[in-house]
Amino acid sequence: MSATTQRMTVPRFTALKSKGRRISMLTAYDFPFAALLDQAGVDAILVGDSLSMVVQGHDSTLPVTLDQMIYHAEIVGRAVARALVVVDMPFPTFHLGRTTAVAHAARILKETRCQAVKLEGGVEQADTIAALVAAGIPVMGHVGLRPQAVHQLGGYRMHRDGEQLLADARAAQDAGAFAVVVECVPPEIAARVTAQLAIPTIGIGAGSGCDGQVLVLHDLLGLTMGYVPRFARQYADLRTTVTEAVAAYCRDVATGNFPGTEPTP
Repeated sequence: MSATTQRMTVPRFTALKSKGRRISMLTAYDFPFAALLDQAGVDAILVGDSLSMVVQGHDSTLPVTLDQMIYHAEIVGRAVARALVVVDMPFPTFHLGRTTAVAHAARILKETRCQAVKLEGGVEQADTIAALVAAGIPVMGHVGLRPQAVHQLGGYRMHRDGEQLLADARAAQDAGAFAVVVECVPPEIAARVTAQLAIPTIGIGAGSGCDGQVLVLHDLLGLTMGYVPRFARQYADLRTTVTEAVAAYCRDVATGNFPGTEPTP
């Protein structure tokens, strides 16, 4: 592997902030898409608990299980040769005490080829983050809007408490997190937090002042079947492409144009 294609590691990922290089991150849940993202040059791939919504069809991230996350993470890990692969710890795997959280995170690393886990929360999860890091498990934090707390928050709402956000982000950093996702935060607050942290911030619906950005792949490709957040930018319309291709196939089968005339032996 050349220097330009060497594997992204946790230290290299964190060092991108000091180099002033913006970080790209996308979700993936299967082998073909993970391989394509890796070949396209994305810095990091998140096996997100968003698979509960975009793959399984649920209306929140809560139903997805640890076994299901590991199943998808193992597939993604086998497809990736270069990008850093991070796996979401699903609800409530990191709320059951530090020892149990370490055991769950250890399963993710042992049973997949992924390098880090991500968990939601700041101040209230600092002890858990510290325990994971002490066990040799790299942790990415997640502050601002926390989708796993959707019922407590009363929906997917913009997080506007700048002081709380900064306290959460600092707590994650001080506990040993190597980066932190900042979700659905006013851009000016996200930029202020970014400036005060030594670790990278990865924004989603938090403006351009973060050190990097993450999007759900299905939103980017126009494959999302339900609600698409306003901050998501669609770079392709694969939903239309796939629908038209399948409809054309169905027409050709109906008219006998597929498979067509077989060649003479």
